[in-house]
Parts: sequence; C-alpha cells; structure tokens
Amino acid sequence: MSLRVAVLTHEDLIPPETLKGHSEQEIEAWATEWDVMRALRELKHEARFLGISDDLRPIRQLVEEWQPHVVFNLLMEFRDVGAFQVHVASYLELLGVPSTGCNSRGILLARDKAVSKQILRYHHIPTPNFRVFSPGGRIRAPKRLGFPLIVKSVDEEASLGIAQASVVRSEEQLQERVKFIHEKVGSDALAEQYVDGRELTISVLGNTRLETFPVWEMEFRNLPEGTIPIATDRAKHDLAYQKKVGIHTGPARDLPEGAAERIASVARRIYRALGLCGYARIDLRLAPDGRAWVLEANATPDVQRDEDLARSAKTAGVAYPDLIQRILDLGMRYRPQWKRA
Repeated sequence: MSLRVAVLTHEDLIPPETLKGHSEQEIEAWATEWDVMRALRELKHEARFLGISDDLRPIRQLVEEWQPHVVFNLLMEFRDVGAFQVHVASYLELLGVPSTGCNSRGILLARDKAVSKQILRYHHIPTPNFRVFSPGGRIRAPKRLGFPLIVKSVDEEASLGIAQASVVRSEEQLQERVKFIHEKVGSDALAEQYVDGRELTISVLGNTRLETFPVWEMEFRNLPEGTIPIATDRAKHDLAYQKKVGIHTGPARDLPEGAAERIASVARRIYRALGLCGYARIDLRLAPDGRAWVLEANATPDVQRDEDLARSAKTAGVAYPDLIQRILDLGMRYRPQWKRA
C-alpha cells in the first residue's frame, strides 16, 4: 500500500536533490533526511518534506490539507531547543495524526537522565550513582560518589557538552565542569560514577512486541596516550577526529558468556519501564567484571543508514528500506489515547 508520508524535520535540514557539489561534512548534516526520503521513494510511498523551526502552524496546515497517513518525525528540536522536541510529538498526538518514533511521554521520561535513572533504579536495573547540580547551588561531590565522575547535561542528547574534560577526578575539576555545563550548555548538570569499560549500545524496535538487534560497540583503536575511551561530542560528530583516533563502531565481539542475552533482556525492561515505542537505543558501559551498567535510553536515536540502529538492523538481516517500512508500520499501529478513545 502506498502511503502519504510527511517527513518532519528542521527547515535547515531539508536536503538538496543531489549530493553533487557537497562536501562529506555538509552531507553529514542532513544525511538522515536524505536516507529516509530515498528509502520512502524506493518503497513507492508519496513523501514530502515539511521543514519547521519556530512555528507549529505549518504542521496543522499540512495535516488538514494533504491528510498524510503518517508523519515521519525527524525533528530533534523546536526553536533551536532540544528539550522542546517532546512538545512537537505532543502536538502531533493532539492533531490525531499517526507519527513514527516515540510517544511524547516516553521522550519526556527518557530525555531527563535523572528521572529516567530513578525509574531504572526502582526497577533494580543497574545504573551508576549520580547527583544533579542546578545553577546557583553548592557544587560538592556527595560522599557516596567517589571519583572519577563524568559530568554531562541532564537533558541534552548526542553527547552535547561531553569531552575528555568531562571525566573529573577532584572537587576542583568537578566544580569547573559543572559550571561549564551550566554556562555553555544551559542546563542542569548530572555527575555520575564513571564506569571504566567498553562503550556499548543496543537498539530496540517495537511497540508491545519488542525486537532487539545485535549489541553494538564503539571502539577506539588509535587513542593518544592518556585519552579516555568515551563517546564525546567530537567522537560522535567530527569525521576528521574519528579517522584520526581510529573510532570504529560495529558488532560487539568476544562478549562474556551470556552478556548479549542479558543486555537484550535489560534493554526490553528499560523500554517498557519508560513507556517507549517505535524504536530506541540503550547506551551502556560493560565493566571489566562483565557487569553492564545502563547510562541512558535514547528515545529518538538517529535512523541514518550508516548509524548504529540501521547498521545493527542490517546485521540482523533487516535491510534499510525494510527498517524504514517497519518504523512506518509501528507508527501507524501505535495506540495513543486518542486512538483508544
């Protein structure tokens, strides 16, 4: 069945009709939008972009006039504020139009790392101890938190604000990094126990019946002496840096016996505990003793063809166009309150 699909994204990320004349770095900015649209056209759907920045009215206008069967939601921010992403998902729910990805409540819970970690701890899911520091408050490490700690934004995604300096080993370094998050990122700062080990992720697909893809790992093959192997902002987004330090992502190999199954099981528990739907990615650290510590759940991971979710799906035998179709189907089938009514 051919569907009318509105691809919702930031107005600056609508790709051109051809890649010709664009650098690798330029293409990276809108590669997800390019890949999704190409897949939709390959699937014979009628798809069009809708670019949004600071006005929701074009969404309502398109829904009323074109009546898309489903909105493919790729909008990661509104008014250039990542935390407003959830309100766009809520607006789509209020309009009564099916959309891909996670529901608004799941986005809200997963995006707030402190709240989500409290929920995980309630469900006895291992996650590092943490403390949240708000601007203007006293910055001191609680006694239950020993150094080293890693300091990050409590609600920003894509490793925004994470650098080598994020791992702190003294009260002075903690104060400096917390203030950096307050002043440069503009959010509360979360300091959690740093877990030495392997950087892993696992992707989950589904609404009620859940499928997990192979455990994925970010490897650091050529890090300079003294550099900490963590997924920093540069490690995720700077192509030149990735090549320089030998960052490679792929299936996690030589995991301890039973680790992959345990990680898949805990990923499904997290997905249900946070009320996620559509698709998500769970980020973990595997300690030297074989214990997996959950860092966070990403309710809106990148679906670019060369990113972890799509590559791990391909490893499991799900080709990229088929993945996009399954994401569409999940969006169409999800039963939010307005459908249940």
